[in-house]
Amino acid sequence: MKPLQINEIVKAVEAIDYTSDQRLMTVESVSFDSRESKPNSLFVPLQGQTDGHQYIDKAIANGATAAFWSLPMAQAPKDIAIIQVEDTLVAMQKLAQYYLEVIQPKVIGITGSAGKTTTKDMTAAVLSANFNVHKTEGNYNNEIGLPYTILAMPENTEILVLEMGMSGPGEIRFLSQLAKPDIAIITMIGESHIEYLGSRKNIAKAKLEICDGLAPDGTLIYPGNEPLLTQFMPKDLSARQLTVGLSEEQNVYAVDMDLDQQHVRFTTNLSPTFEMDIPVTGAYNVQNALYALATAYTLGLSIEQVHDKLAHFQLTANRMEWLPGYNESQLLNDAYNANPSAMRAVVDNLAQLPIEDHAKRVLVLGDMLELGPNSPQWHASIAEVISSDAYQTIFLYGKEMKALYEALLAKGFDTTNVQHFVDDREALIKAVKSVLAPDDLVLIKASNGTGLLEVVEALKVQASSEE
Repeated sequence: MKPLQINEIVKAVEAIDYTSDQRLMTVESVSFDSRESKPNSLFVPLQGQTDGHQYIDKAIANGATAAFWSLPMAQAPKDIAIIQVEDTLVAMQKLAQYYLEVIQPKVIGITGSAGKTTTKDMTAAVLSANFNVHKTEGNYNNEIGLPYTILAMPENTEILVLEMGMSGPGEIRFLSQLAKPDIAIITMIGESHIEYLGSRKNIAKAKLEICDGLAPDGTLIYPGNEPLLTQFMPKDLSARQLTVGLSEEQNVYAVDMDLDQQHVRFTTNLSPTFEMDIPVTGAYNVQNALYALATAYTLGLSIEQVHDKLAHFQLTANRMEWLPGYNESQLLNDAYNANPSAMRAVVDNLAQLPIEDHAKRVLVLGDMLELGPNSPQWHASIAEVISSDAYQTIFLYGKEMKALYEALLAKGFDTTNVQHFVDDREALIKAVKSVLAPDDLVLIKASNGTGLLEVVEALKVQASSEE
C-alpha cells in the first residue's frame, strides 16, 4: 500500500472527528483483523457477531498506530491516532474508493455462479506477462473483502483483478459502483444462491449488475451461449461487448480441444495456429481461460505473449486440485463450492478422462447448498450425467443428496455401488477407503459447508496412517 497521511484519510472518509495532532502521521497498511495489524497500520473495527472495537488493544499491541472509531471519542484509547466515523465499514469502503483514485489501475471485475475464482487466477496470470498485477486473494470478494483487497494494492499496481461475489440482489451493483471496473467478466449463470434469488432469470439480472459501475468505454465479456444475459442486458449499455464460448458463433472461441487428467490443449481464433495449454482439465476451464485471453486481447496483449503465464498459472486451493490419495489412488479435490451446473460439468468431464484398465472412477458428492425449495430436483438432476459405464462406485453425503441417491437407484444403480451417508463423515471415509485401489480416479465435489474438505484431508496420503 502506498503510505497515506492521516489528514488524507480523514478527508477521504469524511470523518466526524480525529486526533489532529497526529494528522501528518502516515499509514502503510489496513486491517480489520487485529491479529493482522502491523506497525504503522490502520485498524478497522468492524461490527458483526462481535464488536471489533473490543480488539483495539490487540491491534495496538501488534503495531497499529491508527484506527477508525464509531464509538464516542471518550471511549477511544489515547495512545493511537483515532479517526471517528459514523460507520467503520463505510469508512473503509470510502477509503478504498479514494485509494483507487490515487493509484489509478485498470480494474477488472469478475463475477459468475461458478468459475470466477479460476478465471480470476487465469486473468491475473496472463496479464502479469506485461503488467504489475494485484488480485483478490482467497474469498475476499464481498463488501468487506473487496475494499480490503483494494487497500492492499501495492503502489506500482497497473492492473487490479477483483472477484465479486454475492448472495442476493444489489450486492454486485454495490461492488461494481465501488470499484468502477474497466473490464467486467460474467463467467456463467448457474444456480448458486437460487434460494435467495428464486430463479436463474433473477440470478442473471443480479450478475448483470456488474454493468452498473462499468466504465462507459469499458468492455463486458460474457458467455455467448447464455440467452438470459442477452435477454436482460441493459439497453443503455455503451460498453463494448465480447462473447466467449466453444463455438465459432462467439467473438472469442476455442477449437481442437485435447484433454487429459492434468491438462487441456486447444487453439483459439485469436491465433488459430498457436496451441494453448492450461494445467487443469475440463472444457469448462477452457471457457474460463477464454475469458482471461479475451481480457488480454482487450488490453493489447497477444496470445503468444501470455502463453507461458497461462500454462503455469496457480489455481486457488481446493479448486480442481489433483492430490495423491489413499492406496495409490488419485483425488480430484473440488470440495470448496458447488452448484448443479458446475457439478454436472465436473462429473461429465471426469467420465471422459482416460483411465487404466484395472482402475475405476469413484464419485464422492456432497450437498449443494442454497438451492431453495427445488433443491431435491436440482440434486436429482445430477443423475443425468452419471452412467454405470463411467462410474462404478458412488458415495453421496448429506440429507439433500438423498434425492440423487433415489434418482440413481431408479436409473438402475443398486446399493452395492451407490451409498448414501446423511451426516457421518467418519463412516463415509471408512467406506471410501475400503474400495480404493491403485490408479482409481476419485472426484470429491460439494459445497464448502458440507465439510467434505475433512474427507479430502483423510483420503490424502499425507493425512492417512491406515493401511
